[in-house]
Amino acid sequence: MSSSEVPPTPSVDSSVKKQGDDGAPEPLRSVHTSNFPEILEHLGCSLMVSTYQAGRLVMLRTQNGTLNTHFRSFDKPMGLALSDNRLAVGAANSIWEFHNLPAVGEKLNADSDPPVTTQHDACFLPRVTHWTGDIQIHEMAWVGQGTEAELWFVNTRFSCLCIRSGLYNFQPVWRPSFITDFMPGDCCHLNGLGLRQGVPRYVTALGETSNARGWRDNKKDGGILMDVESGDVITRGLSMPHSPRWYQGRLWVLESGNGGLGYIDSDTGKYVELIALPGFTRGLAFCGPLAFVGLSQVRETAVFGGVPIAEKQLDERTCGVWVVNIETAKTVAFVKFEDAVQEIFAVEVVPHRFPELVNDQKDLLDGSFELPDDALDGVPPEMRSRA
Repeated sequence: MSSSEVPPTPSVDSSVKKQGDDGAPEPLRSVHTSNFPEILEHLGCSLMVSTYQAGRLVMLRTQNGTLNTHFRSFDKPMGLALSDNRLAVGAANSIWEFHNLPAVGEKLNADSDPPVTTQHDACFLPRVTHWTGDIQIHEMAWVGQGTEAELWFVNTRFSCLCIRSGLYNFQPVWRPSFITDFMPGDCCHLNGLGLRQGVPRYVTALGETSNARGWRDNKKDGGILMDVESGDVITRGLSMPHSPRWYQGRLWVLESGNGGLGYIDSDTGKYVELIALPGFTRGLAFCGPLAFVGLSQVRETAVFGGVPIAEKQLDERTCGVWVVNIETAKTVAFVKFEDAVQEIFAVEVVPHRFPELVNDQKDLLDGSFELPDDALDGVPPEMRSRA
């Protein structure tokens, strides 16, 4: 069914507020189709969504058959990467690494007053903060398994892919062949990173130039999709592409400048649009036959001027997460953000129904510990369950 066939249900998150003109707090609001929480419940998952413009990490979770929209504050959060029990959040000048400690979720459930009816099944607590400096960090991905997994991230300002370093702000590991120097000039606006068989394989960029901010000269249709392994350009002529993903035997990509979700024809290398959506598409995750696509309500600015999606009327562009059935090419649900949230960067499927993330609750952080198993041998079980 299309989104027009599904009535939106208003949803208000009153836990995080902004100041109104009169100084009184007003809630951040969202509306969603009535089937959005049903879809998450059926899939047994939730979503994490980053919005750098509003400085929020948003958790979309089901609670008693309704959609719970939960916010945490960060300084310009952008890239998200989740693997096993490790979550990475790329912010304005740092990368936060969180670990899932289920025992802390159990403590939150036990201490809730009144007791919660929807139980936390995951709780992410901060473990490491790595200072990158202002590199305009974009998409990120864990490469490898378990504790040996390494975090790769797009360093947009220096036009390269990087990993963390114990000595440096970042360690470059790959750059496009047309980038001749590690210059902090945002030459091609490298932005998207996609894995295939667990290794970095695809990137997107808004231009093919080594001049500082040179991508802006041809942003309307100068975007490219590249193969990291060979260094070849797979597709040219894209309008501000983002979020390359290999899924179900296809290479998917968002042609953001046209509000499109599509894939690359394996024979011709051409972009094939599956569906056009009412916003600047950026942020893509899959689960089953569904694609979860982030939409931003971009405004006519020097950055977006001349881009097709920005030339539409403002009321024709929206911000939120759209759910598309990739088998039928139809929108089946959406959540639309209002008020302060106008731009989305990343969308990540989380394999937990009701996760929590803690980044500023001092008492909880001070009293929660993650230790090796042998160090816990003498700790009574009741103390472990209390985190």
